[in-house]
Amino acid sequence: LLTAPLPQERGGNNSFTHEALTLKYKLDNQFELVFVVGFQKILTLTYVDKLIDDVHKEFRDKYRNEFQQKGALGLLNGTFDFKDDFMRLLRDAEESSRVRTPTVMKTFEQSLKSQKTVKCMIETRGEKPKEKVKNKKNKGSKKEGTEAAAAPTKASGGDKQPSAAGDKEELTKDEILQKNREEFFRRHMKAGEKSRSPKPDTQKEKGKKPRVWDLGNSNAKVLDYSNSATNGSAEACPVEEFDPDMALGDKNREPGRLYDLEYESEDEAEEEKVVQNTSKPSAKKGGLGGMFGMLKGLVGSKSLTREDMDPVLEKMKDHLIAKNVAAEIAVQLCESVAKKLEGKVMGTFTTVTSTVKQALQEALVQILQPQRRVDVLRDVMDAQRHRRPYVVTFCGVNGVGKSTNLAKISFWLIENGFSVLIAACDTFRAGAVEQLRTHTRRLNALHPPESHGGRTMVQLYEKGYGKDAAGIAMEAISYARNQGFDVVLVDTAGRMQDNAPLMTALAKLIAVNAPDLVLFVGEALVGNEAVDQLVKFNKALADHSMAQTPRLIDGIVLTKFDTIDDKVGAAISMTYITSKPIVFVGTGQTYCDLRSLNAKAVVAALMKA
Repeated sequence: LLTAPLPQERGGNNSFTHEALTLKYKLDNQFELVFVVGFQKILTLTYVDKLIDDVHKEFRDKYRNEFQQKGALGLLNGTFDFKDDFMRLLRDAEESSRVRTPTVMKTFEQSLKSQKTVKCMIETRGEKPKEKVKNKKNKGSKKEGTEAAAAPTKASGGDKQPSAAGDKEELTKDEILQKNREEFFRRHMKAGEKSRSPKPDTQKEKGKKPRVWDLGNSNAKVLDYSNSATNGSAEACPVEEFDPDMALGDKNREPGRLYDLEYESEDEAEEEKVVQNTSKPSAKKGGLGGMFGMLKGLVGSKSLTREDMDPVLEKMKDHLIAKNVAAEIAVQLCESVAKKLEGKVMGTFTTVTSTVKQALQEALVQILQPQRRVDVLRDVMDAQRHRRPYVVTFCGVNGVGKSTNLAKISFWLIENGFSVLIAACDTFRAGAVEQLRTHTRRLNALHPPESHGGRTMVQLYEKGYGKDAAGIAMEAISYARNQGFDVVLVDTAGRMQDNAPLMTALAKLIAVNAPDLVLFVGEALVGNEAVDQLVKFNKALADHSMAQTPRLIDGIVLTKFDTIDDKVGAAISMTYITSKPIVFVGTGQTYCDLRSLNAKAVVAALMKA
């Protein structure tokens, strides 16, 4: 255990479990020290955090001068007489966990109610509090000011204004209320007379006419699909006419290339203009004042403390939550940044805000760039060498766009020269098979067999509705192996993470067919729900799997990214909770609207004010 690498500290999680032991550690960035406490996992020790904090403080204060003179590396071969101090701190920590002072209720003398007198609690009927009367007088004085400004001054009215103010004070409350009501009605009557306009003499035609849509078709025979075949036989279905340019979108794209996600800020130029305009008048106030104002808040050669960072971290946490990052994950991220920066010596002319923001940006980029990257094209070519199809299973909740993005990925694979078999394993939702059949016809129209040497590039394998999804997937994989298809894309029914029977069926499908890639399809619109979905999907796959090492989610497809502007927090929440990469990003309605994740672009959108 001592030779193992220190686990990466993420979100304030400073514990590491190995078999029956648990290690808790704390980092000292100033002197490059690591404090570790080991104990048996079955023990619930409530004082471990207090013990490691006390030992850290005592040890650092005791040997501070030696560390500053020789450094931590210079004292590796030295000995530290710290046993007695450690035993004392351990006894204190154990005693503090045993003895807890009971909470004492406040006495009447300590409460706020005892400070009030009986006179201030008595209210006379019809009498209003002093503050409200004061506000009423202020409103009356404002109204006097507006009336005096609007009225033309015919003569010198120096002694008329005090008399008007005196009349206002002599009015009773009922008279003031009545006068305000009359003025309100008079004002609205004038507005009503202005808004009136003569009505045209044209009479509306009687009777109701059916609405004709711009893109609709008035011929009912064209819309009649009652005689078409169902559950297979794509040749018997009517050929659908559509515009290829509308399905493809960008004409200048490079075929088969998966472009990176881009974030373009339209407000950057306007923000720069606003900053320049606001900075000019401040310079006129005085040279010394402007200089000291610019230097205000700058820190030079100072160690960061938690008190310095807390206000900045609180604003950062609220900013992340506003950008759709799950609240729990936002708290853990800020806690991780605080522990990373605590004790760090800042450079000259560096503000606490800029330092914390820079550290948070680096942490977010690191989260979005996982350790293992999924390269689908490389894995498909590797499966080709072994003469077997590459199998991808799509799962997720209802309505997130599994079938639509499956069709986009099919188009991308076809443009890279791979043949695709789509397995219609959503045997529950009405219209699911017909939707995939329509996508298959459109993809075959965009890439006909004539353009690929007579080879059909995409085909649908379906057995209708009400069948076992795991069995259909197994038959589709066998069919793809016999027919020489390169990739099998398995479409599954949408299911909520709390539906135990459907989650069991999904775990069975994955365990029986052992796909090469399991993709969770989630939409970018969700916030806290993304964490709940991914955690429960992974838990259900682990609980209902029959294998010793259960198969979990391998990657994420983030859909509807074009609908969220700069609220991109769902990408952070999903990758943080699973440590899995976002393989594809759906950005629109055409087959070409598929992107790969650009971590820096997402973080730039997330940190935008």
